[in-house]
Amino acid sequence: MTHEELTFNIEKALEEIRPFLNSDGGDIKLVSIDEEKHVKVRFEGACIGCSVNQMTLKAGVETTIKKYAPQIETVENIA
Repeated sequence: MTHEELTFNIEKALEEIRPFLNSDGGDIKLVSIDEEKHVKVRFEGACIGCSVNQMTLKAGVETTIKKYAPQIETVENIA
């Protein structure tokens, strides 16, 4: 998979997650993809101060990204 295809797939995954985050006043943005296997995202809006954003990151965001791009090993939220 090319870097462009990988980016497209990750953005597709984020589009799947975004409505859930938007409904709570939050959002998420792709920041970078390192070595084609490590993704950095940034929570925005209400998600920044949310007490369960780490659970959302692992259970929702990471799982969905890996569904679209199985080669991804880690997903990290950067502030």
